[in-house]
Parts: sequence; C-alpha cells; structure tokens
Amino acid sequence: MTLVQHTTNPLLAALPAHPRIVELGQPLFTGMPCSPNHPGFRMTLARRHGDMIRPDGGSAANEVIITGGHVGTHIDALSHVSHNGLLHGGVDAAQAQTGGSFSQHGAEHTPAMVTRGVLLDVAAALGTDTLPGGYGVTAADLSTAAELGGAEPREGDVAVVRTGWARHFDDPVAYLGKESGVPGITEDAGEWLAERGVRAVGCDTTACEQIPPGAGHSVLPVHRLLLVDHGIYIMEHLALEDLAATGVHEFLFIVAPLRIVGGTGSPIRPLAVVA
Repeated sequence: MTLVQHTTNPLLAALPAHPRIVELGQPLFTGMPCSPNHPGFRMTLARRHGDMIRPDGGSAANEVIITGGHVGTHIDALSHVSHNGLLHGGVDAAQAQTGGSFSQHGAEHTPAMVTRGVLLDVAAALGTDTLPGGYGVTAADLSTAAELGGAEPREGDVAVVRTGWARHFDDPVAYLGKESGVPGITEDAGEWLAERGVRAVGCDTTACEQIPPGAGHSVLPVHRLLLVDHGIYIMEHLALEDLAATGVHEFLFIVAPLRIVGGTGSPIRPLAVVA
C-alpha cells in the first residue's frame, strides 16, 4: 500500500520532492590554501582500523582535526574586526576579549540563515572566466552583474560575488596571489551592498575584498565597512563555479555556522537550493 503524505505547512508544500542542491563550500584537506594570518587546516587519523578490535570483530577509526576559525569556507563573526578599538555597535574590543574568547559578538551569535541568495557573477558580466589578480570590483560592476542575472540583492538577502578566482583553489600559490594580488570588492561595492540591506556577503577568494599586488592583507577597509559599520557578515573561500554553471542567479541559501562560544569565525558548509 502506498502512503500519501499531506502537509499544511506551506514551506514543506513548496519544497520539491528532489531539490537540486549546489555545494557552495570548498573541501577541507591538509595543504589547502590558507591566509598566512591564520593557522592552517590539518587532519590525521588518530586511530586506524585494526588498532583495536572488538570481540565481535568490529573496528573503528577516527581523526584529529586542527584548524583556525577562518580557514577554508567560513564566516566572520562580528568580533573578528575592530576599528579604533571598537567592534560593531560601539562595543569595546579590548573589554570584550576575556579569558581567551569574546564575551560579545562571539561566533555562537552568528545566525543560521535560510534566505534568498543572489549570485552576482562579476566575471561573467565583464566577459571573462576569471578576473585578473588585484582587480577591484566596483559598485558599477555589481550593478551590471545584477542586471545580467536579473536579480538584485534586497534586505535580508545573502549576496555572493563570483570573481572566478576559485578556479585557482588547487594551486595555493596562485590562489593566495602574494605577487599577483587577488580580485575582490572595493569600499564602493561594499557600500552598494550595505545600502541594499544584505545580511551577509560572500566571495570566492581568501579575503572577499580587493587585495592589490604585493599588498598582502595589510589593510582591509571592506571588512571594517561590513563587519564594524554595518554588522554584515562576511563569507570567504566560497565555491561558486558550479552555481554559476547552473545559470541560476536567485536561489534558496542555507548555512549554519558552528556555535563556537567566544570565537571570531566558524567553518561553514553553505548550500544553494536552485530548483
């Protein structure tokens, strides 16, 4: 007998039987690209099959993982950046740093998000697969990408900006762009996004914002603008190539940061439901 399930929940009723889910996060592996400002990702097996065998013949393996909170695909908590000694909302950064963690704006307060996502494919809008190293994405570029995709961010949305730089992810030297620089959004573009009231901004690079050749991460004005001035979360190291290949620019965005008490960021596994 076939059971037919009925629901009065409009969210469940609207959910496709077989939703198409696109991964927006990079895989985690030892040796992956990592900003020199953060401890890198390391994983090794702590116990292997055969190290201990149960009376019934069963065995188990497990691992040890060491990583920083801003390694791989991750989200910045509002405690991550201060300006003139203050965090978002005028919180005193020094006073909030207590006992090796943050008493305010810690990663445990970074919300899970189930909301409208918008892909701003700047690389495609400018007629290229990958923006050149050090390119500064402007507000005009974002506007052009929004027009091309037929979707503009609005209040409460998550905006993800594709530069095409994730194509270099398997080459840490090229991806980190120490000599070439890394493309990313400028303050001008950050203001454009903030004016639209987005909840979070993500990019397929190591810092989300423009890194000029040879500059490293010495100055990060967009981090100050988004995190400190506007309380807008930043996601970095996104994988946006598969999403771009779908041709979909408006989608259901899902992410759930780890509730790391007092932390400044969290690894994430963001998803796009496109149909």
